[in-house]
Amino acid sequence: MADGRPSEREDLDRDADGPTALDEGVDFEEFGPEDMDRMSADDWDAAFDADSWITGEELIDRVEDDLKSRIANRDVFAVLERFEDPPRILAYSDEGYAIVYPDGSVEGEGTVVRDVKPTVALCSMDDYEVPEPPAEWSLPDPEEVPEGSGDLGNQMLQVIAFGLLIAGIGAFAGLFVGDVGGSAVVLVVVALIFVVASVFLFLVVANARLSDRFRAAEYKNRLRAAGVTSGERPAFVPVEDGEIEPLSEGEEAGR
Repeated sequence: MADGRPSEREDLDRDADGPTALDEGVDFEEFGPEDMDRMSADDWDAAFDADSWITGEELIDRVEDDLKSRIANRDVFAVLERFEDPPRILAYSDEGYAIVYPDGSVEGEGTVVRDVKPTVALCSMDDYEVPEPPAEWSLPDPEEVPEGSGDLGNQMLQVIAFGLLIAGIGAFAGLFVGDVGGSAVVLVVVALIFVVASVFLFLVVANARLSDRFRAAEYKNRLRAAGVTSGERPAFVPVEDGEIEPLSEGEEAGR
């Protein structure tokens, strides 16, 4: 077996000797050369037979639920729609689109295809349990996106920075109260350290808030570009409303 696949003679020997690799069970997540060596020609045909994968409308159902769950968890940024004639799943964003067909094929462009293909591969496996999507799974309305996050952390930093500033001012004030003698230099150094640390923390908080606002504004722009607000698909999505009808009339389909 020079190329790693079993010869016909080896297949006959295995058939005569006893159960095959698939009869004993093969863990394809930990599949290695030894498992490959044990597999007969019939094992290869059975393992990679297209009929052993989930296809058709069941696959579309599973892909829809899995993508809804991933969108709800913000693992995927996409607007999701489902159509019939023929059944298909359409997922699109401001940067690309993907169309999933009942046979498991995926066509499209951009980052959405990269996100959708692993979902289709998983959902086509019978032993993969598709998570139940939540009721509110779709992308949020741009106006509902908060402009900042981590307020508690920023407030804690502000309290620390204010405390350091007060300590620094107190150290400077100590120079003019009583006789500090040779400790004057130490007080000046300590005061400068406290004041500089305070200014640094205030700058960190200001930068964090500006970054949060920038990310929120960018996210809102992406949502608008994907048509979440307007309900219109981006121009590059090759699907027209007149071509196919939604499976469920009146369903929001992720909008």
